[in-house]
Order: sequence, then C-alpha cells, then structure tokens
Amino acid sequence: MMKVLNMTESYDYLSSYAESLYNALKGVDKDQLYQAYRLLFEAAWHGHPVFVAGNGGSAAIAEHFTCDHSKGVWQGTRLIPNMISLSSNMALITAIANDHGYDEIFSRQLMYNNAGTRDLLVVVSSSGNSPNIVKALEYAHEHAIPSIALVGFTGGKAKDLASVCIHIPVNNYGIVEDAHQAIMHSLAHTLKINNKQADAKELIL
Repeated sequence: MMKVLNMTESYDYLSSYAESLYNALKGVDKDQLYQAYRLLFEAAWHGHPVFVAGNGGSAAIAEHFTCDHSKGVWQGTRLIPNMISLSSNMALITAIANDHGYDEIFSRQLMYNNAGTRDLLVVVSSSGNSPNIVKALEYAHEHAIPSIALVGFTGGKAKDLASVCIHIPVNNYGIVEDAHQAIMHSLAHTLKINNKQADAKELIL
C-alpha cells in the first residue's frame, strides 16, 4: 500500500530542506561571488553581450537570469545589460543539434555571435559536466572570453574551466538549483541597488 506523508512529516522535510539550502548558501565563496559581480558589472556598464546557457532546470535558471539582469537591472540604473540566452532559440538549437550534435549547441552559438574578449559567458550546470556546457567553456577559454560557472555536486569539469566558479558542493539537485536561483537574484539585486540612479563616478565596483 502506498504511504502518504502526514502533515508533520511533510513539514519536517521542508524544514530539513530549508536548513540544507541555508547552509549551502552560507558556504558560498565570497571572493568568487564578488568576482562574478565585477564581471557582470563591467559587461553591463559597457553594454557588452552576456551569453547565458543551461540545460533542463538550469536552462530555466538561465532564462530567469537573462530576464532579471535585463529588465530588472536596467530599470532605474545607468547600466545597460545586453543579455543573450543560448537556451531559448529552439530553431537554432535544433538546427545545430541536427547537423553538428547536441554537444555543440552552445559553443557554436558563441561562434556565430562572434563572441570576443569583451563579452562574458555565464553557464549554469548542477553537475558541471554537461558536454555542451563544457564545450562552451572550452570555447570561451580558447578565445579569452571571461566566464562564470554556477555549479553543484563536485563542480565537474566546469569548475576548472571557468574564470569564476560559484560552487554549491551539495549532492542534491533541488538544493543546488534553488541555491543557483538565489545567487542569480542576489547578483541582480546587488547590481541594481549599488548603481541605482547613480552618477557615473559613483558606480560601485
């Protein structure tokens, strides 16, 4: 017979989950978080493209990232975020996957957009080992494009390939994805608040 959780068991699980998420966020490397902020600020201040990629739940976070760092950061500041999601153009994604393989869906978009050293790549990957994420980071590394990786578990290959890595060392997809979402919100909020209605000389690095 299927067991149904009672109210107390459901709440206990939620409390345990919340504590795990809190501990994961408290363990975020402050220096890596600040370096991510600096890269995002520089790109937004100069209007350089920020390419964002992810798969599955991480694709949803990547989409949310482009939304909050576009409208959310732009409104009320002198920053000009130029966010480009590599996970949203299904016609292009399927064309690349069909002709060159799914592993190439992000790296080829960087190539097609002529991404360069003034641009920025942001990848979101719980495992850090998704082949298309790894190839995108390898492309960025080979072309001197700075990159930020939000990863979980052991960090995977992405941890060592990215210029900046925000690592949630937890073996739970839900905790990792929720932590990445919170980090995304934190970076967007900090960019907006620090630079809200500011004069160019007062913009905060």
